[in-house]
Amino acid sequence: MDLETLLSYQWGAMAPEFVILGVATLLSLLDLFMSKDKDRKKLAWVGLGGIIIALIFLLGQLNDPVTIILHETYRLDSFAKAFKLIFLVGGAFVFLIAASYEPKEGLQDRGEFYYLFLTAMLGAMMMASSADLITLYVGLELLSLSSYILVGLRKKNKQSNEAALKYVINGGISTAITLFGMSYIYGLSGSTNLYEISNQLGGLLTGELQYIASIAFLMMFVGLSFKIAAVPFQMWAPDVYQGAPTPVTAFLSVISKTAGFVIILRLFVVTFIQAPGIGGQLPLIVSMQSYLAVIAGVTIIIGNTIALKQHNMKRLFAYSSIAHAGYLIVPFVAFSAFMFESIWFYLIAYLFMNLGAFALLQVMIKQSDSEDVTAFAGLYERSPWLAILMSIFILSLAGIPGTMGFIGKFNIFVGILTARPSHYMLAALMMTGTVISYFYYFKIMQQMFFRRASQVTAIKLPVGITVVVVLCALGTLLFGILPNVAMDFFYESFNFTDFFSQ
Repeated sequence: MDLETLLSYQWGAMAPEFVILGVATLLSLLDLFMSKDKDRKKLAWVGLGGIIIALIFLLGQLNDPVTIILHETYRLDSFAKAFKLIFLVGGAFVFLIAASYEPKEGLQDRGEFYYLFLTAMLGAMMMASSADLITLYVGLELLSLSSYILVGLRKKNKQSNEAALKYVINGGISTAITLFGMSYIYGLSGSTNLYEISNQLGGLLTGELQYIASIAFLMMFVGLSFKIAAVPFQMWAPDVYQGAPTPVTAFLSVISKTAGFVIILRLFVVTFIQAPGIGGQLPLIVSMQSYLAVIAGVTIIIGNTIALKQHNMKRLFAYSSIAHAGYLIVPFVAFSAFMFESIWFYLIAYLFMNLGAFALLQVMIKQSDSEDVTAFAGLYERSPWLAILMSIFILSLAGIPGTMGFIGKFNIFVGILTARPSHYMLAALMMTGTVISYFYYFKIMQQMFFRRASQVTAIKLPVGITVVVVLCALGTLLFGILPNVAMDFFYESFNFTDFFSQ
């Protein structure tokens, strides 16, 4: 590539990524040259400032037309903008949670704690704009490698070490399976560009090639199912969630999971939209609905059922996260006209209710020196407002009317019933899983309102935690009561027809 071609690209399209990259580099240099006795908590505010600047650039791009650069490997379209918004807002909240994180054994490498968050988020943002298998993989690995280190950052904690080891092993296996599926796709199409692959796969007329395309679809979905912790590939999640630092657990449950669904949507919807299934009667992505429906239904039921027996709050939220992954696969099964907006809205809801809950969980773990559900015992006596705020997040996670979580599940439920053909069994499993979840979610509320407190010391929230909890509670209630505010913003700011345009 010559200099003239390089300068001709509209690099402004990558302004949010450049900001995150620049701030991550700055934080690494500051951490390197700061003396060991300096407090590195201040670096969190530098990182937060970088995220806010990147968010400002992204908001300024909302009305821009589709921009394609770097030989059609990078796309700034409505899909990328919509999900980068989730990454940046979620990343800002995670930084506020991380700024006040102080484990019992201390955190030796706090500087790395902050800039690794940024590099992981940069990988997620790259995936949102990638239109090529290679750049998708680079973004995926940048997110994954940073996450592996973050999980094991408490070097003196055995649970953290175990979690990091399990995460690396499972992550390596999932990456290998995903790459194997991608190699089949490259062999069939002779290209790594998603839109060129789509055109090439549309011409698969022989049964043998259609069969290979189906194998590639399944292998890539299996590999990426590890990333979103869908059953039966969820075995790493409970141990990793429990062993990781609480802000990292929050990051994995929201940002990393969102990135997993971003790569699934970008990769499968674009690549296989024209590919014929075995026999050529149905598109491949439609012919795989039965397989995806089984994965979604089993994930919902198993995630919610095993959560019933959990007493460790992080493990409980891990299984809750597994169940929510099942709910998010359902729109992909329906493949209706409401797929993108229902997934986007649900992920926004999940961001608010999960990060708000993890912010309060971090405070309660520090207060009680325990991750057990009994850490919340008597919270209403000690701090009524904190109990009410936590109840808002719990009710939203359970899908109770008046919260954003209810609207998110309702949108998915309507989408699965209005699809043709309708998936009544999957809708029934969604309802069953939701009812099962009431038992373990309300177990937390039982501790807060109907159990005596083991201690009566006042609970003080750090400034960052207070901001996260208040904003998340307001978002959960506002968009639960007035969901049209969020949906109007979606329809006015994003036009997902450009997702399919080359």
